Amino acid sequence: MTATRVPAQAANRGLGHDLRVARVVLVRDLMRFLHDVGRAVSTLLQGVMMLFVIGVGFGSLMPDAPAGVELTTVMFPGVIAMLVISTAIASAGSIVSDREFGFLREILASPARRSAIALGKVLGGAVLAVFQGSLILVMAGLAGIPYEPMLLVKLAGLMCVLALTTSALGVLTATLVRHPEAFLGISQMAITPLVLLSGALFPIANLPSWLKAVAVVNPITYAVDPMRRVVFERVETTPEAEALFNPGVTWFSWQVPGSVEVLMVGGAGLVFLALAVRRFNKMTS
Repeated sequence: MTATRVPAQAANRGLGHDLRVARVVLVRDLMRFLHDVGRAVSTLLQGVMMLFVIGVGFGSLMPDAPAGVELTTVMFPGVIAMLVISTAIASAGSIVSDREFGFLREILASPARRSAIALGKVLGGAVLAVFQGSLILVMAGLAGIPYEPMLLVKLAGLMCVLALTTSALGVLTATLVRHPEAFLGISQMAITPLVLLSGALFPIANLPSWLKAVAVVNPITYAVDPMRRVVFERVETTPEAEALFNPGVTWFSWQVPGSVEVLMVGGAGLVFLALAVRRFNKMTS
């Protein structure tokens, strides 16, 4: 009888092997984060300034706003979303630097399945983004939001969905770019409209119709809105303030339920992940 010899590369490509590959890539990204604390601190300080400096400043310009809620409370979910988006997309820049220094070529030439590598990069960016967002989450009391366990759990869950989606988007973008400088410019160009046109800093209900139409097709809008809904469920406010600051997202006068919004964000993340895996499979270096 003639024994059939299976190549080692093919024999090792089981689910367990793929999970180990993803874990190694994830741990490597976490180690890189520990050696680049300055970037994490600067991102966190931007969020703190946005919430407690700009929020308080703009709040002082709204003396006629409905009583019962502070602007920092309204901005709190949006600032969390901004930190998560910025961290998740920026973390994907390691793909571009690895490509420039040749490390990516070595990874692609290894027996590791490329889909596992892409998944590890997405998970790495998502973990870092959730960590950054959690640092703002612990400041909820300073923004007038109670420390209720269910509230914090819901916000953490929504952060995870948003982090995975934006991390997959960042990885997809990084596979299309060869130079770190180009990725920096593209990522900033993407983050700014994603945040500004998501209702993170102001509700989209009262925007002009053309601008509201752009916000409605922004996937990040459907992550910020359920976060704000969760906050307003636990904050005592007036009906006027609720109508002004938490109007929800509507399609032709139909208000989109929060569960549908979460499914939309998760679905967008799966699409971005599938496209990122496809790009990884086509990469040569």
